[in-house]
Amino acid sequence: MTQAELCRLDAALAGMPTDRAGIRLRGIAGLRPLLAKDGPVGAAAASILGGESRPVRAILFDKTPAANWSLAWHQDRTVAVARRVEVEGFGPWTVKDGQLHVAPPFGVLAGMVTLRVHLDPVPITNAPLLVAPGSHRFGRIAEAEVADVVGRCGTAACLADAGDIWLYATAILHASEAARKPARRRVLQVDFAAGELPGGLEWSGV
Repeated sequence: MTQAELCRLDAALAGMPTDRAGIRLRGIAGLRPLLAKDGPVGAAAASILGGESRPVRAILFDKTPAANWSLAWHQDRTVAVARRVEVEGFGPWTVKDGQLHVAPPFGVLAGMVTLRVHLDPVPITNAPLLVAPGSHRFGRIAEAEVADVVGRCGTAACLADAGDIWLYATAILHASEAARKPARRRVLQVDFAAGELPGGLEWSGV
């Protein structure tokens, strides 16, 4: 991402609360050109998913010295939808930060990618995302098996400079430790998918 694009992203996200671990984003006009298929973030997703690619969920993570949280190893297992429609294989349902979510069949997650856009530098001391490479190929991983899969796959730290974009399979195992030398660490995380959901379900969108 160029410096000008990074500045536009920074401006689009200005004024967001800084006291929450993650803020789910929807309806922010300034994000649209960046997430479009010809924008710097959307183009990266389209290079994997093709022309049907679209952003279906966005979360801003803002880790600071005052909010130096951590997350254990896990898979992202839910998608954001516009309204509740009972479809076989989809469930359970949850509401997160006011958005309706549902756990889909694993094949839906397997067809998605997640992009993380870094607004601040993320050296090893500032809590980079940790991923277990290849773990998405194990399908839906039971909680009791997570540690074993991480051990088999190993761990990679996603270091970044401001403006860097990381792309990974949405279903990959990932974690985040508390920063060793806390500094601001803002990351825009966007899930992309191609095509429609079945049975009348609709992506919530960004």
